[in-house]
Amino acid sequence: MADSTLIRGQRKERIGEVVSNKMAKTIVVQVERRYRHAQFKKVVTSYHKFYAHDEKNEAKIGDKVRIEETRPLSKLKCWRLVEVLDRNNQPTLVAA
Repeated sequence: MADSTLIRGQRKERIGEVVSNKMAKTIVVQVERRYRHAQFKKVVTSYHKFYAHDEKNEAKIGDKVRIEETRPLSKLKCWRLVEVLDRNNQPTLVAA
């Protein structure tokens, strides 16, 4: 039988910024998409939030991460964390 990656095909990948990691083994990743508007020809920026599985709880808020599509893991989660590309070195502010 052939290699399983050839049978499965290419999975979608996205690169975005972690905006929340308050859930257990789950992060929320905001992905930015820029495109030219068809009628007005202006560059428009749109954002989409993806819930991704983070098995080791390694991603923190502000990190730049790569996520990959996977089977549904819960009602909202069908992406998983592949790698952390860039760490956020800014200290997080804690509300009093």
